[in-house]
Amino acid sequence: MKLLVIEDEAKIASLLKKGLQEQGFSVDISGDGEDGLERATKTPYDAIVIDIMLPKRDGLSVLKTLRTRKVTAPVMIITARGDVNERVEGLNLGADDYMAKPFSMDEVVARVRALVRRVTGETITLYKIGDLMMNLVTREVTRGTRRVNLTAREFRLLEHLMRLPGQVVTRTQLIERVWEYHFDPGTNLVDVYIQRLRRKIDDGEDMKLIQTVRGVGYCVRAE
Repeated sequence: MKLLVIEDEAKIASLLKKGLQEQGFSVDISGDGEDGLERATKTPYDAIVIDIMLPKRDGLSVLKTLRTRKVTAPVMIITARGDVNERVEGLNLGADDYMAKPFSMDEVVARVRALVRRVTGETITLYKIGDLMMNLVTREVTRGTRRVNLTAREFRLLEHLMRLPGQVVTRTQLIERVWEYHFDPGTNLVDVYIQRLRRKIDDGEDMKLIQTVRGVGYCVRAE
């Protein structure tokens, strides 16, 4: 899969390129809006990542021109965390997704894969967050070189968390998706299973991947 990243901050561009290449993507980098627009117009990319704040031509202008020129590659825009209006404008101009700075590299990879999958119909069978890997075909989970043995319910719970790396999933959402209850059973069922996952995945590890967002829910994130 061939990607274009239009980002003028060298450190962020380097981070994105390295992280995406490690996941098997071919990545071109452009440092300003005019060059990025030219590249995106002339080369068929599977997805394009565009920062809004760019020299020469801003990211929203690049996006608008791409859609005017019938470039249909899925686009993810990168915004400052508080710029809600820019996100809305970007989506209205034809962006397919957005990321707010600062971002998690694992989440960027997952979102880019999702964009490509929408267009190509490719099915994801392997999830990776930090050194935690889940294979949906073989039903195997590993943490580094260590195999993690999970029950069917634990596997399903972890799968739902890993599908949305870095994003908080509420207890209600997990009850609906993992247990298929359409009501709150009024128990600590989710908390009990999260503790089981923590013991199997995080115990003895320096980096704790399964995180609690107090009063909201849980997420899997590599800090």
